[in-house]
Order: sequence, then C-alpha cells, then structure tokens
Amino acid sequence: DVQLQASGGGLVQSGGSLRLSCATSGFTFDEYALGWFRQVPGKEREAVSCLGRSGGKAYYADSVKGRFTISEDRTKKVMYLQMNSLKPEDTAVYYCATDLRNYGCYVTWFGNWGRGTLVTVSS
Repeated sequence: DVQLQASGGGLVQSGGSLRLSCATSGFTFDEYALGWFRQVPGKEREAVSCLGRSGGKAYYADSVKGRFTISEDRTKKVMYLQMNSLKPEDTAVYYCATDLRNYGCYVTWFGNWGRGTLVTVSS
C-alpha cells in the first residue's frame, strides 16, 4: 500500500523558515509524481509545489515562488518542502501526495495522500 507521512510543521514567526518532510513507502518512488498541497479550514485544498516524472521543472504556485523549494531524496524515498520567508497567509495544513499519472499539479490528479502537518505563521 502507498503510504505517506508528513512531518515538520509547527509554529513560526513571520519571516522564518520550516522544512517539511514526507516519508514514503509502498510504491516505485522514481515513477510517481510528488506534490505538496495545503488547505485552510473553509477553503479548498490548493497546490503548493509538485515534482513530475515527465521531465521539466518543478511547479510552484505563484504565491510561493522564490520562497519555497521542493526536493527529494530518492535513496531515502523522502520528499521535502523548504519554506523560507514565511508569511501569515502560509498558515495551513500541509499535505504530501503522490500519484503515478503525472498529469500535473492538481489536487484531482493525486490519489494518494498522507496525513497533514499544521504550519502556523504568526505575524
């Protein structure tokens, strides 16, 4: 079974940094697209950043470009999200996800989700 476990969330002041990790198992890591998404209560889940397996660059939402960096460790089968210059509007539950389809960084194309980790940015 595909399993993902996100960690690394917490409380940080505006301007600070956090690194989220997502430990994975149960699938061929090199073949599956990887993604980070976030959700604020009462709002739809949104894409933050994704790594596809069809070539090309990583995707970043406009709101996080230049501040967040997605990466992976294929040996450990772990994905990361380095978040710098955090803003209060980044406060959300962050989810890692994966899918074999590699159709782009959209919630609907990711079928495997981990439990989220809460990031709270204070002003």
